[in-house]
Amino acid sequence: MQSFRTEIENPIVEKDIIELERKIHQFKGGNIDEEKFRSLRLARGIYGQRQPGVQMIRIKLPYGKVTSHQLLRIADVSDEYSRGRLHITTRQDIQIHYVDLERTPELWAQLEKDKVTIREACGNTVRNVTASETAGIDVDEPFDVSPYAHAVFEYFLRNPIGQEMGRKFKVSFSASDADTGLSYMHDLGFIAKEKKGERGFKVMLGGGLGSQPRHADKLYDFLPTDKIIPLMEGVIRVFDRYGERKSRAKARMKFLLKDIGLEGFKKLLEEEQLAIPHKTYPISFEAYPKVKVAEVETPKVVIDDQVAFEQWKSTNLVPQKQEGYVAIGIKVLLGDFYTDKARELAKLVQDYAAGEIRLSLRQNILIPYVKKELVPFFYQKLRKMGFAEAGYNKALDITACPGTDTCNLGIASSTGIADELERLIKAEYPQYINNPDVVIKISGCMNACGQHNMAHIGFQGMSIRTKDKLVAPALQVLLGGGNYGDGRARFADKVAKIPSKRGPQALRLILDDFEANGKGLSFTDYYEEKGQHYFYDFLKPLTNVDNLTQEDFIDWGNEEKYKKEIGIGECAGVIVDLVATLFFDSKEKIENAEEAIGEGKWAASIYYAYQSMVNSAKALLTAEKVKTNTHASIIKDFDRLYVETGKIAFEDGFANLVLQLNKNEPSEAFAKKYLEDAKTVLDRLETFRKLELEHA
Repeated sequence: MQSFRTEIENPIVEKDIIELERKIHQFKGGNIDEEKFRSLRLARGIYGQRQPGVQMIRIKLPYGKVTSHQLLRIADVSDEYSRGRLHITTRQDIQIHYVDLERTPELWAQLEKDKVTIREACGNTVRNVTASETAGIDVDEPFDVSPYAHAVFEYFLRNPIGQEMGRKFKVSFSASDADTGLSYMHDLGFIAKEKKGERGFKVMLGGGLGSQPRHADKLYDFLPTDKIIPLMEGVIRVFDRYGERKSRAKARMKFLLKDIGLEGFKKLLEEEQLAIPHKTYPISFEAYPKVKVAEVETPKVVIDDQVAFEQWKSTNLVPQKQEGYVAIGIKVLLGDFYTDKARELAKLVQDYAAGEIRLSLRQNILIPYVKKELVPFFYQKLRKMGFAEAGYNKALDITACPGTDTCNLGIASSTGIADELERLIKAEYPQYINNPDVVIKISGCMNACGQHNMAHIGFQGMSIRTKDKLVAPALQVLLGGGNYGDGRARFADKVAKIPSKRGPQALRLILDDFEANGKGLSFTDYYEEKGQHYFYDFLKPLTNVDNLTQEDFIDWGNEEKYKKEIGIGECAGVIVDLVATLFFDSKEKIENAEEAIGEGKWAASIYYAYQSMVNSAKALLTAEKVKTNTHASIIKDFDRLYVETGKIAFEDGFANLVLQLNKNEPSEAFAKKYLEDAKTVLDRLETFRKLELEHA
């Protein structure tokens, strides 16, 4: 178990992995509270499964770029520590399932040999930075957003400001005005723009999906590229201090924006500017690795089914701005593929393309830099792998989260119904294999990991109860979502709730009506013209639960009778605040602050010291059962209940002491002074707590 320590080149990564190993042993020995440990492992990409005793590991792959070497490494890890299956997510990650917790440090160490991380793939952190999978090759892009997405990933990885927020934080980059990075549904979304020869981004703020989707606000029409990292740091600082922490249902950025408004948020953002260490942060796109395409002779191939080949070319080839090249889209059913295919694919792109693939937001794979004369050869190779199905990014290409297969929060099967709907389209609506205008997405619950509420046709897993109190799997049908481009979009409306087994009937009714009455309109325009009630009227007969059969009580892909079972969701890193745990956290943060000072990282040290002070105050408030919903409220309530009443003395007040954070530049002198302040706070509050317990 110790051998990995000498194999990791990066000492920061090595320390991280050793720390994970130590915490696992402490947890197994009963020395760390379960909820505290959950938070720690989630921030390291280790997520509990529906099945007891095993973990899902989420591998963080910035903007979906995976080199052939990295893909081979991921395949090796999946075979060694899991079951050889890889799952592409709608955030361009790869997940592997059924991993033993005690083997996760080993697994992580193996991945890091090819610079692949699981750090901050889950939990209340800055999640994977996503981007258009066509970044760098997009015929409409003003420039390649990849260097900027990568810089954001590197800057915020292990950055203390984004480690323990109230909820996760998601950021995306779109290559062009088509907004294929979906800026409008992200906490921060960047759309590439060029203004008088200068590179920059349109910036969208505070979008999100979930049970209450919110369209992002426009923060900037144009922000120069050297300002995006300082901006994001300010946004995260505001979210960390003022964002909700207790109620999961209100803890995302979108709810903070809803509460204080865009102008209120801008005011708080302005108050943080002095504390931000970099006023500008230039990103050198010239230093980004140059593409190297393999030089090979074109192999001679014979295509035995020319019709199938032409069909595939019409749906799976993506134009590329580089002369003489195309990209090839691989439709990956439900995002699942196996390591034998991964290895073949890695070798193919290494030997005949640019040695990389891109994972897409629709759970697919894109191979860039394929020479046009090699397309027949690639088709033949991909067909042998089972990767040459037509319909890439078309109506047949259904997106679905894992649902009740492995997720704790799954209410109904999403993969089972997705399988069935794909079969239906192939058999009854073959023309939709070429249709890019009907996007179908499915989620197993309201959290929208399958992005159902932004689809033209969406399904959300639910349950339904009969008059006899019998429970059956159900689907909420949503219609009319759409991406208009340039940060503008429409979320789907909830139209009807039906038993799951009637999902295919619902899709038939919707597509038949679209065929008959669409009049050449896009699906979104057709939906808006007809209106929500129009669709409810013809779907209404499917909502009746008085005539359910035994078959209706068995979910798709299952043989046993449906039973609604929902575990504890871990997407947000739920934490039960215990007083002792909070004081323990405060001490760790002071240790982190001291270490950061030793490394000359003044801004990082200051933020660790800030977190220590807030945690210490939170400990005493928690002991008194005072609500600790936000950092701002913790600071305010501590002054009111402890300082103003004379219980604990702070000459100028606790708030003034703590909020030196954003009233000083991050200098060495201030970092050292602020650290001493944090130590004073911890000492006084721990002493107060001990005396309180002695006299209880």
